[in-house]
Parts: sequence; C-alpha cells; structure tokens
Amino acid sequence: MAGFLDNLRWPECIDWGERRNTVASVVAGVLFFTGWWVMIDAATVYTTQEQMNHAFHTCGVFSTIAFFMINAVSNGQVRGDAYGEGCFGRTGVRLWLFLGFMVMFGSLIGAIWILFGAYVTQGKEVAPGLAVFFQNAFIFFSTLIFKFGRTEDLWG
Repeated sequence: MAGFLDNLRWPECIDWGERRNTVASVVAGVLFFTGWWVMIDAATVYTTQEQMNHAFHTCGVFSTIAFFMINAVSNGQVRGDAYGEGCFGRTGVRLWLFLGFMVMFGSLIGAIWILFGAYVTQGKEVAPGLAVFFQNAFIFFSTLIFKFGRTEDLWG
C-alpha cells in the first residue's frame, strides 16, 4: 500500500531516503494539530448553541478514532506478511482497516453535510461550518499521509 509514493520522482536536491518517515510523521502531526486547533478556535469564538451546535464536535471525534483505527494496523499485516495468528488473521485486519476508512469517510461526509445543511442553506454565518469541515479534512489528510507516506522496517 505504501508503494504508490515510491515511484514518484523527487528533485535530486532532496534526499528523502532516511528522512521519509520523519517528514511524513511531522507533516501528519501538523495537519492533525491544525485540524483540532481550527475547531477549538471556532468553539471559543462561537460559544452559544445557536451559533454552533455542540453536537457538531462529533465528526472530529469520530475522525480521530478513525485515525487511530487506520494507523493501528501496519501494511505488512494487511498484506499478510507480518500477521498470521489471532482470531481473524489477515481478513480481520482488512475488515478493521475497511471499517476505519468507512468511519473516516463518514465523518468527512458528515462535516460537509453540516457545512451545507446547517450554515450555507440556512443563511447563517458560515465560519463554524467551515471549521467543522476543515477540521475533518485536515485529519483525513493527516491520516493518509501517516498511513501511506511512511515506510516500514522489515522485522526479519
């Protein structure tokens, strides 16, 4: 799964070889932090229930849970290289990853629904809806970068 970034041709002046995991982890961490920072900032500015419904934080919570679900399994476990024991084996790991992606996409779709359903069509101020959307978009991209941007060491 992480192989699709291996075929990218990077400029010769940048050597990602030994720093790839570090760069991917830092970028994913900054995006994750920025997503929560945007939402916390919006929650401090729009404090009343009429300005921003407090239930809208649910999308970010589920995105965070999905982040941990997706990154809890390694690519080797999904391929079946590093995981052969347990109740479900490789099939269980793939189902867990699929469920994590379903939760992540559901949270992102819910954030888009909140943005348009609660703010754009109602004529309210759009900033709280944008905060919910950007929080989930940043967590979504941080999940993808953290999952597919890193390489795994082979435990031989």
